[in-house]
Amino acid sequence: MKIEKLNDNKIRITLNMEDLTERNIDFHSFMSNSIESQDIFLDMLDKAEKEVGFYTDDCRIMIEALALKNGHFIFTITKFDYMDEKNSQKKKTLHIRRKSPSVNLTKTIYSFESFDSFCDFCTFLKDTLNEENISNFAKSADLYEYNSNYYLIFSDININSINLDYICSSITEFAHFVNSSELFERKIKEYGKLIIADSALDTCMEHFI
Repeated sequence: MKIEKLNDNKIRITLNMEDLTERNIDFHSFMSNSIESQDIFLDMLDKAEKEVGFYTDDCRIMIEALALKNGHFIFTITKFDYMDEKNSQKKKTLHIRRKSPSVNLTKTIYSFESFDSFCDFCTFLKDTLNEENISNFAKSADLYEYNSNYYLIFSDININSINLDYICSSITEFAHFVNSSELFERKIKEYGKLIIADSALDTCMEHFI
């Protein structure tokens, strides 16, 4: 995490995918209004206060977020003086404006330590969502075995799915988000073993649970 003070009321913070991986949060959850993403924003403000003296108490905060192709995220944070005349308590409010990201939002990879862990995730989804909602999440979900791990590759993710945040945050309880590249995906497909093609979630729920 890199913090730069642009002026008294504005800073720029740069994050990379490793910063998210350390907190076990994936790109989609981060770019949504999840609790985890809010926690990271507040953590950034705390660090900015300590490192560059950017104090935000009694202020309204606007955050502009931009995702780059190299996996970095740039946040421009602007503060505005704010004092509620009816309440003298300190307030800190976040207003986040996300610019259209230039990274691929429709494909992501998760790593499971075992096939049982993958089945546990599918069992969780089956118990909490209906089949149609799960199927609408992504057009394709391939499961590969590679180097003793199981990799779930989602393709053509429906970023307008009403369950996008829920599934992306839930899966981190069972798997790890992979900071992947096209090269890594090709390596999995070339050297890994395809376990379930196209509809790994549906197939697992139908035959393995």
